[in-house]
Amino acid sequence: MESSEIYDQVRNHYSAASRTTSVKYGETVAKSFGYTQEELSNIPDDANLGLSCGNPLAITSLKEGETVIDLGSGAGFDIFLASSKIGPTGRAIGVDMNDDMLARAEKIKTARSITNASFVKGNITSVPLESETADLIISNCVINLVPHAEKHLVFKEMYRLLKPGGRVAVSDILAKQPLPEKLRNDVALYVGCIAGAAEVKEYEAWFAEAGFSGVVIADTKADLNVYLETNDDGTKKGDCCSPPGTITEKAASSCCAPATVSIQEEESLERSDLNKYVGSYKIYAIKQ
Repeated sequence: MESSEIYDQVRNHYSAASRTTSVKYGETVAKSFGYTQEELSNIPDDANLGLSCGNPLAITSLKEGETVIDLGSGAGFDIFLASSKIGPTGRAIGVDMNDDMLARAEKIKTARSITNASFVKGNITSVPLESETADLIISNCVINLVPHAEKHLVFKEMYRLLKPGGRVAVSDILAKQPLPEKLRNDVALYVGCIAGAAEVKEYEAWFAEAGFSGVVIADTKADLNVYLETNDDGTKKGDCCSPPGTITEKAASSCCAPATVSIQEEESLERSDLNKYVGSYKIYAIKQ
């Protein structure tokens, strides 16, 4: 796929996601990836769209007064959690290319009178912010969506944006093995965070090329099937008391469920174990 097609598909998918709200579904997904109930209580419910694949703010600590940038901030889920940790003198800056996500984040920010958070429109390969702005850069299940030929630019931007001594804390989907070409070229699987997943060795190379040190990349062993196995009310599909659900119902709100799929593709995915191909990884690095 051409980069322009990828960006169009990603933009359409997440515009659809920005118009959905399923509090229980989002809560179940977030808890499965390490968010505590205390943390979730500090995040507006309508910012949690069930798009996370980890908890980047659990990878490193945040101090009061620090500046954090979230690359691909969506509706502000991690930005609002960060804003609760950095105090009134800190800054939490979300960067996203999607107008609908930015509008939702701004609406939540205004409704909750959150004063230490802001949102900026931009592509994470070329962020419209000054160099050495941040103490910490986070990203949650977004870098995998960048076209493969451009992914290295994200790492260069993170290095540019960080102050000396700044940290990177990323949660992302990485491939456990080279993906078959058929999967790589599947649009639905791309916007669903599978087809665009890079391998660990590629991440390591991009960090090194950008100038980072102290790189740690670890598989969290989280079960990615939670996206496909969770109903809108937070119950597991197939539970005796759970309502019927389909993958397409989850598609608009989950990162690792495909955007729009046929009945045949739904059945195929329901029989598939996402953990076979990809995993949820926590990633840490330092700019010396």
